[in-house]
Amino acid sequence: MQPTSQPITDILELARWAPSGDNTQPWRFEILDELHLIVHAFDTRDHCIYDLDGHPSQIALGALLETLAIAASAHGLLAEFGRRPDSPDTHPDYLVNLIPDSQLPSDPLLPYIKQRSVQRRSMHTNVLTEPQKKALQSAVGKYYTIRWFEGWMHRWQMANLMFDNAKLRLTLPEAYSVHRDIIEWKARFSEDRVPDQSLGLDAMTLKLMHWVMASWQRVLFFNTYLAGHIVPRIEMDLLPGLFCAAHFAILADEAPTTIDHYVAAGRAVQRFWLTATSLGLQLQPEMTPVIFGRYARDDRVFSRLPGAMETATHLGARLSGLLQNNAVERAVFLGRIGNGRSVASRSLRLPIQKLLQL
Repeated sequence: MQPTSQPITDILELARWAPSGDNTQPWRFEILDELHLIVHAFDTRDHCIYDLDGHPSQIALGALLETLAIAASAHGLLAEFGRRPDSPDTHPDYLVNLIPDSQLPSDPLLPYIKQRSVQRRSMHTNVLTEPQKKALQSAVGKYYTIRWFEGWMHRWQMANLMFDNAKLRLTLPEAYSVHRDIIEWKARFSEDRVPDQSLGLDAMTLKLMHWVMASWQRVLFFNTYLAGHIVPRIEMDLLPGLFCAAHFAILADEAPTTIDHYVAAGRAVQRFWLTATSLGLQLQPEMTPVIFGRYARDDRVFSRLPGAMETATHLGARLSGLLQNNAVERAVFLGRIGNGRSVASRSLRLPIQKLLQL
């Protein structure tokens, strides 16, 4: 397919649908000409407890670059990326060259870029078929392996881990500010946050949560005296963790250590997610056990909450035991997957005009 005269805007219109943690969209685009642009990326490690060393943002950046490459294929353009060596890891710049290639076919994952979404509610427990698992393994490529957790026993172990991990997540004062800022209340869709209707909570719990989260003092009171975290953990972690086809971990052949490793992992994760979408499967990331576990392994204090480090250490050990053979250090992505209804509420994206850096 021959490229159109100025396809770059159409490419970015699709690329912007790449996933990012809490819909932060940590990138801006600078168009140089019709075949060259710069992706100005950034991470949120300075204010987000979940963005440990910027690695989750780097995985999201990899997903963006993969999505951009897929979008470019629709115009007969091969996307090549090069990181500017003088740009810091906190604000990496990627030069994108779009090379005309009349023999390049459109990527088969192209139709699923906008369909891909996060499903936080329960799914069906029908097991994945071997062809589905084979397609998902093929999607991540030869440098990654998928570890599956199927059947009631394994799903219970993962669901219980997520339920216990959620207590830490919902009681940390450092996490409260993140949750407060990323939720858009009384919304079905959101351009730059997570709409509350997509959280997987029932209407009554959602209404109470909205009131409680107006201040940290309310959150602390409810958690301390009324166990206010119990119901959200059941609805957002335990039940969805039980009712799915499987949990999974994407493991790199070697433990990632550099930004390039994490960006490469993000490209593999996006192909996995888009392939799952093409198979009619729903997906939800489950990354916080990996993140808190790494804080504990590195002996890095991440909260003023008494006992947080001990809890993270215990949860990290449980995850390590489930993954086995020291695989926890190679885990680049954790999630759950299954058949289910398409989401009725989801995060959208900022319009391209707001993502362009002039």
